[in-house]
Amino acid sequence: MAARGRLFLFDDSVARSWHPFALTRPAGELLFGTETLRARCERVFGTPCEGHFAGDALQGFEEDGAPPCVSAGAPEDHGDRLLVSSRFVPEQAPPEWPAGPAVLSVEDTPVGVRVPHGAPLPTGLEAGRYPEAWPRVPVSGRVLTSVWELMAGNPERLRADGVRFPGTPLPAGAHRVGEGVISVAPGAVVEAGAVLDTTAGPVMVGPGAHVRAPCRICGPAWVGPGSRILGGELAAASVGPECRIRGEVESSVVLGHANKAHDGFLGHSIVGRWVNLGAMTSNSDLKNTYGPVRVQVGGRTVETGLMKAGCLLGDHVRTAIGTLLDTGTVVGTGSNLFGGRTPPRSVPPFSWGSGPDPAEYDIERFLKTAAVVMDRRRVALTPGMRELYRRAFHDTRGLRAHSGG
Repeated sequence: MAARGRLFLFDDSVARSWHPFALTRPAGELLFGTETLRARCERVFGTPCEGHFAGDALQGFEEDGAPPCVSAGAPEDHGDRLLVSSRFVPEQAPPEWPAGPAVLSVEDTPVGVRVPHGAPLPTGLEAGRYPEAWPRVPVSGRVLTSVWELMAGNPERLRADGVRFPGTPLPAGAHRVGEGVISVAPGAVVEAGAVLDTTAGPVMVGPGAHVRAPCRICGPAWVGPGSRILGGELAAASVGPECRIRGEVESSVVLGHANKAHDGFLGHSIVGRWVNLGAMTSNSDLKNTYGPVRVQVGGRTVETGLMKAGCLLGDHVRTAIGTLLDTGTVVGTGSNLFGGRTPPRSVPPFSWGSGPDPAEYDIERFLKTAAVVMDRRRVALTPGMRELYRRAFHDTRGLRAHSGG
């Protein structure tokens, strides 16, 4: 039986259309359930991911615990390689690996390749082309087709993840509802008076997290390492590392290092890293007609197929006090929303203001503020990420020039 090989993830053309997040991060670094798509592949395949193939625009990507973005030729001459689609959510690895080249497949859908040492990497993976002559190796799991699936499929993913977490005793003074799993990691604190409702799924609290009272956490829910739930209700949601969350949060995914420390509603949404939501910022996640939600992304209309779809907020988005976001709003990376108006449903990256024709956020001013924000959490804005943001700013200037409405 051959070894599995060195692991790399690649973003195909579908993953590269997952805006607003694709502008500044590979798809593998998006949270789904209790872990990123990349961390899930590492756990299932039993080997660390060495890099993301995500295109030249993401060269310089750096984040704590994440591998870099690399060029496609980087691992060619160094051992067996396992290249897996970042949209693949694996359940378990194949029991055996072939000695030669092979295509990993979920039923009839290819999701990756295994390339032996010395063999060139196949071309066309980003376009969905796989070598037809290579044998197929069946793997179990699912393939995500839309960024909205990270939100819509998250509650079921959390329930499935719950089986991996050991049940722990109810923290002293906390209140339990339901008979599901409560898992509080070592170093986490759940204050007396907090309510943990496991009726619909497990409640999982990561290392170093702090759940203050009074608040209610309704499973399935994940509170990531170092995050603080400051009050309100968290239901059917994933909160990544080092977040500050208060208010009503329902059926949402918060990637990490986000600040929602005040009241307000966040529903059926995905929030990028380093987002700051001003007090009483709220979003709508349901149309008055109860019809399926359409979103505008990069000048295109996208059908989500969902009755409930809130907002997608890219990395480093900030909103002013009292900001109201319409159903299906997509806010691009680095945007600063203020001015007392409801923003348009499609806000280009690095926008300044909430009007229908926002100004452009000066990139050097953005970088200075981002560095201050990150330094408060003892995280540095690296030279590589500075260049990535500058590149993203220049690549999206045309969107800001035509952002009216």
